[in-house]
Amino acid sequence: MKNNIVLIGMPGVGKSSVGVVLAKILGYRFVDSDLLIQEQEGKLLCEIMEEKGLEGFIDVENRVNASIECEKCIIATGGSVIYGEKAMEHLKEIGTVLYLKADYESINERVGNLKGRGVALKDGQTLKDLYDERTPLYEKYADITVDENGCKSVSDTISRIMEKLQ
Repeated sequence: MKNNIVLIGMPGVGKSSVGVVLAKILGYRFVDSDLLIQEQEGKLLCEIMEEKGLEGFIDVENRVNASIECEKCIIATGGSVIYGEKAMEHLKEIGTVLYLKADYESINERVGNLKGRGVALKDGQTLKDLYDERTPLYEKYADITVDENGCKSVSDTISRIMEKLQ
């Protein structure tokens, strides 16, 4: 049954902030998959990345996201979830995948400290490289795309999401 909404998008796009408010409006539970990963592994995202490397982290993320079972949930995923094919197939089966899209300039302004956020970057990869690499994947998996350009607040984004969900 597809009664969940899965939020995907770049780090800093507002998946967690928007997800919490959307869950309240719809009367859904809120699930943050990054927190699930930390809970199941007993470590912070940045520690998992240091320990297992980028590929190892993506394997953990794929496994945890592919095992999420819930109903009437807003699921905020980590930005790198789209690298996990099993996870994305599972999430599309249990929910509507909603891509929160913002232009590179907005993401760059919002993100701040990449390492502290647990952003999965390859050696020498810039935020712009990451944006260019991930955007086609977000578009590939999205059932619905909500363009955040011009949104000044979480409530602006929520209004656009509610329009698309009608």
